[in-house]
Amino acid sequence: MKKILLGMSVGLAAALGLAAVPALAESTLDIVKKRGHLRCQIGTPSPGFYNLKADGTWAGSDVAVCRAVAAAIFNDPNAVEFQSVTSTVRFTALANGESDMLSRTTTWTLYRDTQLGLTFTAVNFYDGQGFMVPKDAGIASAHELAGATVCVLAGTTTELNLTDFSRSNNLDIQPVVFEDRNVRDETYLSGGCDAVTNDKSGLAASKAGFPDPGSHTILPETISKEPLGPMTRKGDGQWYDIVRWTVFALINAEELGINQANVDEMAANPPSPEVARMLGVEGELHVGLGLEKSWAHQVIKHVGNYGEIYGQYMGDKSPDGIGIAREGSPNALWTKGGLIYSPPFR
Repeated sequence: MKKILLGMSVGLAAALGLAAVPALAESTLDIVKKRGHLRCQIGTPSPGFYNLKADGTWAGSDVAVCRAVAAAIFNDPNAVEFQSVTSTVRFTALANGESDMLSRTTTWTLYRDTQLGLTFTAVNFYDGQGFMVPKDAGIASAHELAGATVCVLAGTTTELNLTDFSRSNNLDIQPVVFEDRNVRDETYLSGGCDAVTNDKSGLAASKAGFPDPGSHTILPETISKEPLGPMTRKGDGQWYDIVRWTVFALINAEELGINQANVDEMAANPPSPEVARMLGVEGELHVGLGLEKSWAHQVIKHVGNYGEIYGQYMGDKSPDGIGIAREGSPNALWTKGGLIYSPPFR
């Protein structure tokens, strides 16, 4: 019987309902290494998260996560093929293997985590849905949007949240649904809908790119929880761990005071056992990941820590930032009243 099974074609085995032998499948890490670069899925251009620069390169906080994973594997943050994919096909592209990972504004939900064959790794941004309106509309609250038309992206939690908010408050909001973020924003700017809804960070990103940002207002209400983070396919625990602990390395580095400028010195003269373990100077924490001992050192050296990434792309003190202050928000470190937290490197 064993000999017959080994001689079967893949098609015949599938027809008989026989599962592939897991041991024969290559790991994602092996596939990525053989290819020589990471395939990382991001969204269509959006300031702050994944912005396409004039020279054709990608930059942003979610882009930085892709580069961090590439740095962990190859010691090269540029060993990445960025795949700009719309919201409606993002999960299919990851599930069918076109992408190795997803790093884009995607909300962690029960359904997505249990029924798509995909799994979330860690939260790298805490967000919530809101509304933006033209300032001259005189609207001060989302509860004043009764009967309004609202632009929203298809295939997102945003669309469902909008419907729930409208029903719960008897507002009879009329969704105007789009596949593409840029078309959505163009329609809003041309008066094709009364308001636009998205995660508040996404609204801030859109507003920052408008011809006259000051003529638009993000309303005060936050109508949902939107924990955002990278995803991988289920069934490859090692790859899941690599992506997950790369995010944790960014966070833990900030906690420990390790940054792009001092990481080499920290590795040469570790100020504590935890720093020594994290940077691969002591211990064997890299073994379970299948990476080099210096993988976390490589990550911080090439992309910085969580705070550096946030400050450059999300904050209000950088030309590339979209003006979302971190202090007092859930995206502050847990030691400063926020929710950003890494398990220990030990």
